[in-house]
Amino acid sequence: MTLKIFLSSSSAPEQWGESALLSFKDDSVTIHADDPEIIQVAARRLLTQGLSFFALEGEWALEQQWAFFQGAYEPKVDVQIDFADLSEADSQELDARIQVSRWMRSMVNETPEVLAPEVLAQEAAQFIQGLAPDHVSYDIIAGEDLEKQGHIGTWEVGRGSTRPPALLKLKFDPKGDNAAPVAALVGKGITFDSGGYSIKASAGMLHMKADMGGAATVTGGLALAILRGLDKPVNLYLCCAENLISGHAYKLGDILTYPNGVTVEIQNTDAEGRVVMADGLLLAGQSGAKTIIDAATLTGAAVTAVGGDYNAVFALDNDASEEFLAISKEEHERHWPLPLEAFHAHRCPSHFADTANSRAVKGGGPGGASNAAGFLSRFVPNNGQGWVHVDLAAAYNDSPTPKWSAGGTGLGFRSIAAKLLKS
Repeated sequence: MTLKIFLSSSSAPEQWGESALLSFKDDSVTIHADDPEIIQVAARRLLTQGLSFFALEGEWALEQQWAFFQGAYEPKVDVQIDFADLSEADSQELDARIQVSRWMRSMVNETPEVLAPEVLAQEAAQFIQGLAPDHVSYDIIAGEDLEKQGHIGTWEVGRGSTRPPALLKLKFDPKGDNAAPVAALVGKGITFDSGGYSIKASAGMLHMKADMGGAATVTGGLALAILRGLDKPVNLYLCCAENLISGHAYKLGDILTYPNGVTVEIQNTDAEGRVVMADGLLLAGQSGAKTIIDAATLTGAAVTAVGGDYNAVFALDNDASEEFLAISKEEHERHWPLPLEAFHAHRCPSHFADTANSRAVKGGGPGGASNAAGFLSRFVPNNGQGWVHVDLAAAYNDSPTPKWSAGGTGLGFRSIAAKLLKS
C-alpha cells in the first residue's frame, strides 16, 4: 500500500498527543512540521514502522522533499517515493541530488570484499564519465606502477594487500581545449582500514569499509556540479588502497620520500589516510588549479571535536575557508571550522625525517585533527592559498540516528558542487 504524506504547519489533533509530529488517517499521514530537518526525522519514524511506499501530496518545496528522501533512505529496503510537483528546474535538481546520493551511499555501504581499490577507482570514473561521455578522460595507475611514478604514499599503504592500490586521475574538460583546471578535488579512498601494524580493535575496525567516504564525497561533488551545468574544467584524484597486515605491508619506522622532497617517518600505520592523500594533493598542485578541495574520513579527533552532525573544515587561507562555510550554509549542509596554522605542519616531529605521519600516541595526541591537516599542508602549493581540507566527521553512522539510517550520509557533496560552480 502506498501511503500519502501531507505537510501541515498546524498542530496535530490532540488525540495524537501533545506536540505530536505525525497524525494518521486511513491511507494518509500528516507531518505537522515544515522545517526540512524535522521532516527528515518524520521520514525516519515512518521507516521504523515498516512503511516503504510513499506519495508526497499537496505543497512540498524542494528542500522538504529532499529531506524526506534523506530520512527515508534505508540500505536494506527498496523505498519508493512518488514526489510532489515542482518547477522543472527544482525537479531536475531533486533528481540530480537523488541520483548522486544513491551512488555515494551505495559505494560507502558496499562491502570491502566487493569494493577493492581498483574497483572503487573504476566505479567512480565510470559514474562521472556516464554523466558527460564526451568530456571525461581518466587514467588509473595501479600496483607497482604507483611506486615507479612517484605516488609513494598510496603504494606504501596499499602494498600489504594482495589487491593492488590504485590512483584515479580524471579530467572533466567540457570545452575540449585541455585548459588548466579551475579546481582539483582529492579524495581518500581507503576501501578497508585494519590500522595495519598499529592495528585497530575489532569494534573500531567493523565500519572501516566507510574509510573511502572522501573519495565518494568528492566524486559526488563533481557529479552534482556536472548535472547542475558545470562548464569549467575540473580534475579529480582518488587515492585508493586497503590498509592490511602482511609480510609486505609498510611498517613503523619506515621513511617515505615524496616527489617534493618531503621525508616522512611512519610512526603510526593507522594514520594512513594522510599518507595517501599527499599523493593526490601533489598532483592537484601540479595541475595548476587555483582551488583545491580534499575530503577524507581522516581523524577520529574531528568526530570528537564536532560530533557526527558536522564535517570539520580546515584552511590556511581564511578567505577560502569562509567562502566554503558560507556555501555550505546556503546548501543546508553543516560544516564547522577547526584551527589550522602554519605551525601545525611541525606538530608531528621525527628524529629521522622531516616529519612523522602522526604522533605515536592513540589518536595523534591533542589537536590531532589540526595536526593531520598540518601534515597535508606540506603537500599543497602557494602556502595553502585556495586549499580547503574537509575532515568528514558526518560521513557515516555506525547505527541509525533520528535523522539518518546506518551507513553513509553523503553529507558534503552539495557544498563541493556549489563551490565548483563558483570557481
